[in-house]
Amino acid sequence: MVDDAELDEFDREILRRVQIDARATGEEIGAAVHLSAAAVQRRIKRLRQIGVITGEVAMVDPLAVGQTMSFIVGVELERERADMLGAFRAAARADPNVQQCYYVTGSADFILIVLAKDMADYEAFTRRLLFDNANIRRFTTSVVMSRDKVGHTVPV
Repeated sequence: MVDDAELDEFDREILRRVQIDARATGEEIGAAVHLSAAAVQRRIKRLRQIGVITGEVAMVDPLAVGQTMSFIVGVELERERADMLGAFRAAARADPNVQQCYYVTGSADFILIVLAKDMADYEAFTRRLLFDNANIRRFTTSVVMSRDKVGHTVPV
């Protein structure tokens, strides 16, 4: 794990910028943070190597690809043994409809963020991941009415 003290203000500013636009060039970032393009590239390479930057992806608008519905699903398990938690985590990670999976405290054991084309697609998801799992005690579903903010940046 990286110690926060290992990051200087140049690293933090580079991280702020690449989180907003990972396609920004070393020249563009360097001009903004007052470093050479080569220095920016060295720092980005180091941030990848030490695990601060864990990946770079293209953000896709769900509506543009037919995923018109979003759901927040609370899942309560029958038993919370380590092997059963691991099995549920693995199943959630593997399911393409699950965008995010959180192990939480409170009334639910897991909170899932799920995308689906329509209610029939969501129903198929619930049968596949939830109803067919004997360790699921119950689940609750909230239908997202509006995606007002979907965050992908980490404050640095």
